[in-house]
Amino acid sequence: MAWSWLVNMAQDMESAPMMPMPAIDPWASGNIISMVIMWVVMMVGMMLPSATPMILIYARVVRQKNERGAARMLTASFTFGYLVIWALFSVLATFLQAALQDLDLISSMLESTSRFLGSALFIAAGIYQLTPLKHSCLKSCRSPIDFVLQGWRKGRIGSLIMGLEHGVFCAGCCWILMLLLFVLGVMNLFWVAALTILVLAEKALPAGEWTARITGIAMLGAGIWLLAKAG
Repeated sequence: MAWSWLVNMAQDMESAPMMPMPAIDPWASGNIISMVIMWVVMMVGMMLPSATPMILIYARVVRQKNERGAARMLTASFTFGYLVIWALFSVLATFLQAALQDLDLISSMLESTSRFLGSALFIAAGIYQLTPLKHSCLKSCRSPIDFVLQGWRKGRIGSLIMGLEHGVFCAGCCWILMLLLFVLGVMNLFWVAALTILVLAEKALPAGEWTARITGIAMLGAGIWLLAKAG
């Protein structure tokens, strides 16, 4: 069961030994810049696979309306607009990370040191997975043809705006899942890959909406369990 899997994962995180690391200033400009770059690279790697169907459909439609050279430029503009939204998210995530480190709520390994923080993020993620806003954004991501045809805009500026719009829908669908990395471990490649697969499953599988609901219930259960343990 998904819920028991998440509970076991939470238990493993609690029992895992922490390697002592030298204290660093999370607000130092060098650290902020390096963390923004890390988040941007990570978000690009995590979100582009699930955005690929939308980009390919946009490219196919735009090729029918433009010569090949122009089509490539417009597709690049669309993709750039999409990535801009996740770059902005990366900046916000970096400042949130610095604040959590400053409050000693996450370790130097970028994992939660607080059961209350972990339970709050799991509960928030579980609830959001079940909300109409989540499923409205997910519906847009799951219907690339409808998005492209209904939101069509001409020219480079139009393609950029369309990319930005798709990025907003995608961020609205997945932002809370990305924040779970503060519990699972921002530097933990296994959980980065697992969340990437979850996002792709929600957007691409026929039962993607039910995948979001089931994982939402599992996250909610794991968060309540962690909260009970913290009490």
